[in-house]
Amino acid sequence: MNFFFVFFFVSGFCSVLYEIVWLRLAMAQFGVTSALVSIVLSMFMAGLGLGSWASGYLLGKYEYGLRFPPLRLYAVAELLIGVSAVLVPHELACGRTLLMRLSLASSGAWYLASAGWIALTLLPWSACMGATIPVAMLAIRNKYPQGERRSFSFLYLANVLGAVAGAIVPLFLIEVYGFHGTLKIGAWLNVLLALSAGAFSLTGGASTGPVRALGASISPSITRQPAESSGLLILLFATGCTSMGVEVVWIRQFTPYLGTMVYAFAMILATYLLSNFVGSRFYRIRSRTHPCVGDAVLPLVGLFVLFPLISANPQFTFSVPTRLVLGIVPLSVSMGFLTPMLVDRWSSGDPGKAGSAYAVNVLGCILGPLIAGFLFLPRMSERWVLFWFALPWLVDGGIWLLPAQDRVPKVGSRRMRSYAVALLALLLVFVSKDYEDQFAHREVLRDNTATVVATGEGMQKVLLVNGVGMTTLTPIAKMMAHLPLAFLDHAPRNALAVCFGMGTTYRSLLSWNISTTAVELVPSVPRTFWYYHSDGARLLLSPLSRVIIDDGRRYLERTTDQYDVITIDPPPPIEAASSSLLYSEEFLLTVKQHLRPGGILQLWLPGGDAVVEASITRAVTESFPYVRVFHGFEGWGYHFIASQDPILNRTAAQLAQHMPAQAVEDLTEWEQQPTAEREFAIILNRELSLDRMIAKAPDAPALRDDWPSNEYYALRRQLSPAWGQRILWQQHRGLVRASR
Repeated sequence: MNFFFVFFFVSGFCSVLYEIVWLRLAMAQFGVTSALVSIVLSMFMAGLGLGSWASGYLLGKYEYGLRFPPLRLYAVAELLIGVSAVLVPHELACGRTLLMRLSLASSGAWYLASAGWIALTLLPWSACMGATIPVAMLAIRNKYPQGERRSFSFLYLANVLGAVAGAIVPLFLIEVYGFHGTLKIGAWLNVLLALSAGAFSLTGGASTGPVRALGASISPSITRQPAESSGLLILLFATGCTSMGVEVVWIRQFTPYLGTMVYAFAMILATYLLSNFVGSRFYRIRSRTHPCVGDAVLPLVGLFVLFPLISANPQFTFSVPTRLVLGIVPLSVSMGFLTPMLVDRWSSGDPGKAGSAYAVNVLGCILGPLIAGFLFLPRMSERWVLFWFALPWLVDGGIWLLPAQDRVPKVGSRRMRSYAVALLALLLVFVSKDYEDQFAHREVLRDNTATVVATGEGMQKVLLVNGVGMTTLTPIAKMMAHLPLAFLDHAPRNALAVCFGMGTTYRSLLSWNISTTAVELVPSVPRTFWYYHSDGARLLLSPLSRVIIDDGRRYLERTTDQYDVITIDPPPPIEAASSSLLYSEEFLLTVKQHLRPGGILQLWLPGGDAVVEASITRAVTESFPYVRVFHGFEGWGYHFIASQDPILNRTAAQLAQHMPAQAVEDLTEWEQQPTAEREFAIILNRELSLDRMIAKAPDAPALRDDWPSNEYYALRRQLSPAWGQRILWQQHRGLVRASR
């Protein structure tokens, strides 16, 4: 059986690797929005469920007629999965090209068409992944009949352990080899699995004769009546729905402490999967001597769902590891225990039943995030969302759903225990605090994308998105608008601001009395405009004002509009997940197509390590023939202004004279010595050489979608300079090869 454990460890690793990379590639092609992320993950999970159910059904119907070892079917499935690593990126790119030709004007039409294409792309390949467990269970039943009753939990254990590695290792592979290179590594691993499984079947590793009829191995003592067994499927659905639903809540609760980096999300996923593995391992050990083990775990699930109310409470100064362990581990261990237990009890080693049961669990995994993200979180705080997920488990601990023979016959004490757990759960809900409760002055808005908090007073106001500070009231944001507009050699007609934030840049663009469009990803962010600027509500009603809720990159790829000025202020920090999609060379080339002749792009870079600053500078200079860069007004960050036409060499006085009176008033609003000339003089005196920016890391290639060096940086920063140089060399070689 050790071969099967190794097979499914590697298979689990590759599955998570593909999920991570495919999601990111889909975001680059179709947009960085919550709806798009939900579509990709739902299609991936739906494929797993469909493959599990279909393979289980077909094996149950035709297994007696099989004339070759099931391991060869497994080898074919792994080979197809390896092929997917190569084909999916091309399929996604073709889908984007097709949708662009359709000229879909509305976001709804775009998402609908995107969902259709993503489904066509991902469903067949993820179905192959889902099919591997029933096929392997049949192989185990043929070769190791003594271990068949718990074969699902055995394979599940190996798969989850591989998934733990898949949540961590690809982050380092992406840094060195890029997304496409990492997919190739996964493809080779799948090919190796296919060859190994095929060789194993040829050397007597699996029976080649006809297999037993469906259900022949299940003894009468463990056969259940459908009325009793249906409760197991309900519990399986509930475990999937709860575990994946609360994972969406965890991201909002722990982001204030972890940040928005890819490594932060990986920590949450790895903690969940590793705890899942521990729970599955505990079940495997415990179930050998205690068949009715679920009775002890079920009553505690509802309480475990609410543990993040303690660990994410801002009143407690826990360390980050402590917050994760206390908030995530108890529930994850229990789900790792329950899921394989329930499938084992339902299937007793039968591949057909296991496939159906796992598909039910996957269905819960699909619906859970949708319920959390689109039904609950836009309407209530995180603690009440957790309460609603906990509530079904607090009803007698869910034990009433177990078949009668699986329950411990201590009804009275069991009910008292359930009542005590329910009471403690309610106490946690009512006494706990949400992250935003720590701010005395605040406005809190929620939507399907994020929880937005506007807080502070006077010039100390802050915008928080999922607890992460986005911006403050700073002249830097004003300069993002006035600097490029003042450098124009013609009177501006319109402007575009990508990322709304507090609305400061947007407000400054409007002060030039031009048509101004803003694109913001988080729906609630523009609704806080009035909190930071007293005239915000009035400006939003102006006929010159237009705010679009969408991904800025996707909007520019879809629209046919052109602008005199485009300002881009990606959400901080520079390491934030997906932020590179607003800095990459591919995106900058798209921006260039939407600038009028003589138009100017303003790109804000808050700073970064030498490699990040050099790679972004290269991306800008390789995309635009004329580029200038200025150190930020407050001594940090960089203003890049770029154009396809020469940028006039104006003095501070000339820039100030180019401004209308209302714009001058806006620029000098927060200054003690208010003159526009002084403001521009400070910026012009901070101009930097582009060669100097690139010289910080001369071997760093231009930032590309496939190699987001600002997001994946752990090896570069932790290893020696020599290793960092090797990583840059590998990136450069990979980009050159890709360009060919």
